[in-house]
Amino acid sequence: MHSSKTYKKIIVITSRFPYPLEKGDKLRAYYQIQQLSEHFEIHLISTSENRVKKKDIEQLRPYCASINVFPISLFKRLKGTFFMLFGYKPIQIGYFHHNSIQKKINRLLKEIQPEHIYCQLIRASEYVKNHHDCKKTIDYMDAFSKGMERRSINARFIKKLVFEIEFMRLAKYENLIFEYFEHHTIISDQDRRYILHKNSNRIHVIPNGVDTSFFEEVKEIKKDADLVFTGNMSYPPNVTAAKFIVNEILPLLPESIRVKIAGSSPSKEVQRLSSSRVKVTGYVDDIKAAYRSAEIFLAPMFLGTGLQNKLLEAMAIGIPCITTSMANNALGAEPEKEILIADNAEAFAQQIQRLQASPELKQKLIDNGRAFIADNYKWSTVTDKLIQLIND
Repeated sequence: MHSSKTYKKIIVITSRFPYPLEKGDKLRAYYQIQQLSEHFEIHLISTSENRVKKKDIEQLRPYCASINVFPISLFKRLKGTFFMLFGYKPIQIGYFHHNSIQKKINRLLKEIQPEHIYCQLIRASEYVKNHHDCKKTIDYMDAFSKGMERRSINARFIKKLVFEIEFMRLAKYENLIFEYFEHHTIISDQDRRYILHKNSNRIHVIPNGVDTSFFEEVKEIKKDADLVFTGNMSYPPNVTAAKFIVNEILPLLPESIRVKIAGSSPSKEVQRLSSSRVKVTGYVDDIKAAYRSAEIFLAPMFLGTGLQNKLLEAMAIGIPCITTSMANNALGAEPEKEILIADNAEAFAQQIQRLQASPELKQKLIDNGRAFIADNYKWSTVTDKLIQLIND
């Protein structure tokens, strides 16, 4: 990190501590902080649902002049969520925002006197929205309201009601919070269109990137699966995708086909998918090895929003990918050249069998996919616009 005498002071505030990298928001925050630290003096403020280990804090130490973590106890989360049920703001605001933490953050703002505040996600925005001594940037990341609307469609009973209420509140809040920040960023143009503010065209698209280690040539490892899917396996869109692969796609394929589902915190629904044809690994130390251990990467994403990090990583590492139109709308890869598209189980099965039957198509997707990610999605490239915004 550079000398504090030279570089502009930036407070980065996140709702989760940006390490370990098992969730999309953590990954985005970690690599953005890494890049920003080359240009600014970074002061990190994070709330956290879980106890943050010292070794995880040390992962951020090289990039930050100061690190403050404020744990949110289970009691606080339950209390905040309960009272927000009777309010008008999104329920997740009640989950993450607490007055006792607000007072501590207010003291830090006075002490640090930042020249800019970068706030990741609207659920952290309450802590800094009323600080007007410097310019602020809000990173919507995804259009959370659209993701909640999609989740409500297939939900039932109480869950459906809660999701519908949260969808409406999130849509209003995404619109309202726009006014409190000078700059606004989001992960994809598709997500920007779902923010219902009259000036949503002023939101800057800053996608996620890929760590350069994913492009390194390594010795090929033995394949022990035909198909692989990765992600945080307690995240509902990933749970839905994993179930779709096993219950909808796999029965359409020969019995010799093997599937690997790799990722942290597999829900009980995901754990139950395990069988002689399906391996559910849980957390893996080396996600790169999980990608390389299979022939084809599947991402049947029908819920959620944003840009799928799993697709960036799989393509960068050299695995041919099949995904949905919705996921590729954010990614922007060229179908049949850099990626294959399927929007139902039959189409996925057909594309899988095409790839298995054609080494030429497989190699074309590998080569073009890697080049596409290298040209468009390196962290050092995608973060340039954020650096320019903060320097404005």
